[in-house]
Amino acid sequence: MSVGVLAPEPSDNPIGASIANGAQLAVDELNADGGIGGADVEISVKDTKEDPATGRSRYQELTVNEGVDVTTGVFTSEVLLNIMDDIAQQQTLHMTAGAATPEASARVAENYEQYKYHFRTGPTNARHLGQNMVDFVEAKSGDLGWESVAVLVEDYAWTEPVSAVLDEKLGDTGVEVAMSQRYASGTENFGPVYDEVENSGADAAFVAMAHTGTPAVVQWASQQRPFEFGGIHVPMQLPSYYEATDGAVNYGVTQNSATPQSEVTDKTVPFAENYNEEFGSYPVYTGYIAYDAVHQFASVAEEVGSVASDDLVSGLEESSYTGTAGTIEYYGPDDQFAHDVVYEEGKVWPIFMQWQDGNQEVIYPDDLATADYQTPPWV
Repeated sequence: MSVGVLAPEPSDNPIGASIANGAQLAVDELNADGGIGGADVEISVKDTKEDPATGRSRYQELTVNEGVDVTTGVFTSEVLLNIMDDIAQQQTLHMTAGAATPEASARVAENYEQYKYHFRTGPTNARHLGQNMVDFVEAKSGDLGWESVAVLVEDYAWTEPVSAVLDEKLGDTGVEVAMSQRYASGTENFGPVYDEVENSGADAAFVAMAHTGTPAVVQWASQQRPFEFGGIHVPMQLPSYYEATDGAVNYGVTQNSATPQSEVTDKTVPFAENYNEEFGSYPVYTGYIAYDAVHQFASVAEEVGSVASDDLVSGLEESSYTGTAGTIEYYGPDDQFAHDVVYEEGKVWPIFMQWQDGNQEVIYPDDLATADYQTPPWV
């Protein structure tokens, strides 16, 4: 049996490396335990280069040329959307481990028979990422002392659903939205943006950023801007990010699927430690998800006694698998988010962490918290 992995620059991109290595670790564990139904499991990793055309070509190599039984990975939404028709044509199960666009699940819902071979093992889709930000503010704004926030969202496709949810629901939490801005993609100088945040009087910048995250947090810290900083900040999720920013990330808050010390399930910390022992570093969120995807695929294949795609689809629709990032179940074919991982407390419910003196400390949800929130000393 064979698993195909699609990862961006897995040799030197931590996100791509985590996808490839997480899947590899799962395959190694399966083979050490007798494989799937007694058959050894092979793995083939392809580099998407975060480019839609390259991603499609690599997907075709895995499915058409190599005939893998399942594919996983794909970090960028643009790559995922560019292979959706190929997934439908090849009728090979794909379990996304990175891209958040809800357009993929919308296609499953609108044309189930064609697109039913796509499942999103994680992260939660971008609408639910936004909802999780709202849920965090509703639960923790009092503890954090955030009476007002300035919403800053980078202008990329992945954030459009996040912005929509924040616009619809954030104001209902009782926290004042002092300003809201989708700033230009590729922004490097955050001085003018932060001047507006200061002028708004907001207690915190509530952010959704990935591509522009590093200059944003470094300038916030180096300029000691008088507001707090948190939300979804993808680079901040990297376990090595404190060193990479020379500590500038200290006191920053981000959503995450898991951290090496967070006991999301009883599998989370052992996986992180095994990953570190094998590869010399800890995984980012895509590593947890890719690892879970391979193990859930194997569990379903064993249960249904087949790797035929239609059998696997039926099996996954009924599956409830506890992995490293939560208990993974999928919305049904009639749901607007068909075949996306279910966002729900007790199933998959992202954490929020704060960098404190080089450590990723969980501050939400309360039952997983490893530390109390710390206000930056200059605020």
